[in-house]
Amino acid sequence: MGYSPGFIKKMEGIVKDVRDRDKDFPIKVVAAFDDACMSCPHQGKTECEASVGSNEHVLFMDRKVIHHLGLEEGKTYAKSALLTRTAERVAPDDLDYLCENCSWHKYGVCKEGIAELREAYRPYKEKA
Repeated sequence: MGYSPGFIKKMEGIVKDVRDRDKDFPIKVVAAFDDACMSCPHQGKTECEASVGSNEHVLFMDRKVIHHLGLEEGKTYAKSALLTRTAERVAPDDLDYLCENCSWHKYGVCKEGIAELREAYRPYKEKA
């Protein structure tokens, strides 16, 4: 899924690197254009141009996630630390708020991904 073949290819690479447990690397937390945005056909010179208000919407969602995870914008974290923190602090149903009005949210793949991440990275299992 994606906006264009170039965007899909870029996202596949990002997802592959993030899922590779043997590969750890620094990730800078931003509420701005990120690596995925660089391949999006809606990328303008300085902001998202998908539609009126799209840039503000994307920045708002970025900042919701940054706040929810207790991260500092502009700071660099190890991928492994971000995955562990995400597993600890984000439940699948949190995406209903964090990803509200995202065009991809309705497909449910992100909720599945969060559930898998929690299973793989949580140091303990929640009691039923």
